[in-house]
Amino acid sequence: MKAEIISIGTELLLGEITDTNAAYLASQLPLLGIDLHFISTVGDNKQRLIETLNHAWQRSDIIITTGGLGPTEDDITREAIAEFFQEPITIDQSLVNQFKELFKRFNMDMPESNIKQASIIPSAGVIANPRGTAPGWWVERAEHVIIAMPGPPGEMQQMWSNVVAPQLQKKYCDAIIYSKTLKTFSLSEAKVGELTRTYLLAKNPTVGIYAKPDGIHLRITAKAETLGSAEELVNKAAGEIHEILGKYIWGSDSDTLEGIIANLLITNNMNLAVIEAGTGGILANTITNIPESSKFFRYGIVINRDDLKREYGINDDIIEQYGMVSQEVACKMASAIKAKYETSFGIGLIGVTEPDELNNKLGTIVIGIENNAGKHGFKKIYPGTRMQVKQRAAIAALYELKNILTEETKCT
Repeated sequence: MKAEIISIGTELLLGEITDTNAAYLASQLPLLGIDLHFISTVGDNKQRLIETLNHAWQRSDIIITTGGLGPTEDDITREAIAEFFQEPITIDQSLVNQFKELFKRFNMDMPESNIKQASIIPSAGVIANPRGTAPGWWVERAEHVIIAMPGPPGEMQQMWSNVVAPQLQKKYCDAIIYSKTLKTFSLSEAKVGELTRTYLLAKNPTVGIYAKPDGIHLRITAKAETLGSAEELVNKAAGEIHEILGKYIWGSDSDTLEGIIANLLITNNMNLAVIEAGTGGILANTITNIPESSKFFRYGIVINRDDLKREYGINDDIIEQYGMVSQEVACKMASAIKAKYETSFGIGLIGVTEPDELNNKLGTIVIGIENNAGKHGFKKIYPGTRMQVKQRAAIAALYELKNILTEETKCT
């Protein structure tokens, strides 16, 4: 089956928002054995959307639209699909009643404009939206299907997972597709590609390689007549890749570094404090994204480098000998924060986020980690923008902490 994605919204064309919906769907369609051939973006213009639908209809079996299902005048997806099929639009009163109940639940009056979202055409089936007031449409005609979903990513992804993907799999997939993602860090995309080249060239299971903020991901996907057979193919390849990449694989599928660390700290009754200079608190922020972070995260301090000497006893001799951006200083920071708050682990993090700052290259990161077993220092250089460097600094610190934690708790 050939699929096409049409992302709708003038804000996408103007670059005001990034089209994460198309990226998400592009990653999901292969899991169903559906080939994605085209991605189009069109503004909030009904005639241009109809033209885009016509092109898609000529070349694709499955057409997925996102966006344009809101209550305002510039939300024109329903009207465009109706005109494309030359079908009349009517209002589904049962949907209107659902909207009213939803607004009532939040103690709000429903605006009249929301009634527009209850529009329907004879060929369309309604796709429920549990997270908003924009139901989707499923329209089948002449061995084609048009699936219209809302633009907000949270609404679209839940609609896809709960309804659209299962229905597509049931209708169009003649085999079971099973997939697993391995997540690596501290190796470049090119190096991961070299080490796993044999698997990247394989046909079943297939292996795709993707650069992500938290490292390089490998997605292994197999097709078979039964789920058990597909799982066996994937697990065999995953095991062999584990043998090749070893410690560089830090997790899989929905794992996050902060989630793994949280589980290890909570399970072993440990806690943590961090001190950051030059990274704006991104490490502490990442850690506290975990709902249970209050069980293990004690303190997070964001400090100016010049204040390190006064506040945390890092003497001038160390700075003069090793430099401010050094493993020695980062380890002193870790030691100071651990001692001050009597935690199991202390982390010191320094990032260079400005060109030529302190005579260091942009992207230079130093990490110090101290636990009861001793001190650990790391220095890394990452390319990228200011925000990318800060993000990678946090990920690198979490990756090294995860490795230390795994070793420490291996026998407990």
